[in-house]
Amino acid sequence: MEGVLGEIAKLGASLAAILFLAWMARRLDLGGDIRIRDEAHARALADEVMCGFDPVDIAIDKAGIGALLRDAQGRQMVIRRHGAHFAGRILDGSTQSRLDQNFLTVGTSDSRFGKVTLNLGDKAQIWAAGLRRISA
Repeated sequence: MEGVLGEIAKLGASLAAILFLAWMARRLDLGGDIRIRDEAHARALADEVMCGFDPVDIAIDKAGIGALLRDAQGRQMVIRRHGAHFAGRILDGSTQSRLDQNFLTVGTSDSRFGKVTLNLGDKAQIWAAGLRRISA
């Protein structure tokens, strides 16, 4: 009987520890559902990806999971959510894009970055045309 009680005590202590860690993570606001809030946030993310990248045109996904940005030199960048952070890439001639009404899917030459589908609304066609110019 003592062995069973010891196992139940271990189980209870483990459960209490798990609940405590979950409570702490919530209290510290760890993880969560991060989104691109506005153009200022997108600009800050672009500067993190490439120091000095100063966008003059920005299209943010309706859900805030990614964005397309263009600077004065015509360079374009895609930013996407990657876990609890954001990652971005400068787009080049090997950029792949597919337009489906308001949705634009963008793939980069970096296979580790993957593809991202952005809901850009009526801006999707304009950005798709700009991406075709890069790929040409």
